[in-house]
Amino acid sequence: MDGTGLTARDAMYALGPQVDDHMTVDVALSVLIGARVPHLLLRDDDGRCAGLVTRAQLAAHRGGSWYSDRTRLRDIPLDRGPFTSSATVLGEAEDAMRVRTQDVSPVVDEHGYALGVLSLPL
Repeated sequence: MDGTGLTARDAMYALGPQVDDHMTVDVALSVLIGARVPHLLLRDDDGRCAGLVTRAQLAAHRGGSWYSDRTRLRDIPLDRGPFTSSATVLGEAEDAMRVRTQDVSPVVDEHGYALGVLSLPL
């Protein structure tokens, strides 16, 4: 499929677990492992999309010398956007993800709330 006429909304898949960005890295890693998912979507205090984090990212941050068991997701460096708009043409969304070296990107509505996740084709 070449994506002609499709938008990010047409190609996204279900959200999966979402967690608040004030959650600790240790708890988030436990949630991610327990849910058996490749990533978690982060929400800010207003419920808007604040980022996406993978198991590899969490594990890398846990290994840092600055890390403590109170380190919160909002305190670690993650991609904080811009995220993929649900109305973005699919080909343009995929090109933007490649430029930013992202395999997955949250798809958000016009208010910044996560609707789903877009993944680059393999």
